[in-house]
Amino acid sequence: MEFLTPETLQALYGTPGEASLVKVADRLTPCYRKWIAASRFCVLSTVGPEGTDASPRGDDGPVVACLDPHTLALPDWRGNERIDSLRNIVRDPRVSLMFMVPGSNNVVRVNGMGRVTADADLCARFEKSGKQPRSVIVIRIHEVYSQCARAVMRAGLWSRDDAAGLPSIGDMLREMTDGKFDGKSYDRDWAGRAARTMW
Repeated sequence: MEFLTPETLQALYGTPGEASLVKVADRLTPCYRKWIAASRFCVLSTVGPEGTDASPRGDDGPVVACLDPHTLALPDWRGNERIDSLRNIVRDPRVSLMFMVPGSNNVVRVNGMGRVTADADLCARFEKSGKQPRSVIVIRIHEVYSQCARAVMRAGLWSRDDAAGLPSIGDMLREMTDGKFDGKSYDRDWAGRAARTMW
């Protein structure tokens, strides 16, 4: 199998269209700010010495706060405590965010530099039901742009439900431990555990 070089890749794909170039901004324009404020879900991508990481992030309102036209704040709500993304960011600040809004085939992407802070005032800004994130990722925007809708359209992402018959997380944990992990109990208790630990 032959792999492409930068030169052969460029020759294969040619010149990008005008729309794909003029859409890139170095800050939140009014349209980009409105779009991101409507997003309750994004994927955070980071890179570190061990490799790359992509982590889903969600909230019951805007998933990020726009601090100013050049800065976003992403609270780190409870999860699995692996802190893969946070560990990557404190060692290599390069981050990417991919924002989605149910019903829209478009995606908005942000590339920039992140820092992790436990600043009390900033954490308090995200308080929900008396609970606060332990840290907040502050992202300095280098570029923001919209993504072509074709991928979401091809996938029929918002018009289908393919979940029937999928293995549960308990099934996966049982498989990874050769049956030693009690996957049935994990799945049975998950909804209550999630409700108690959402924030």
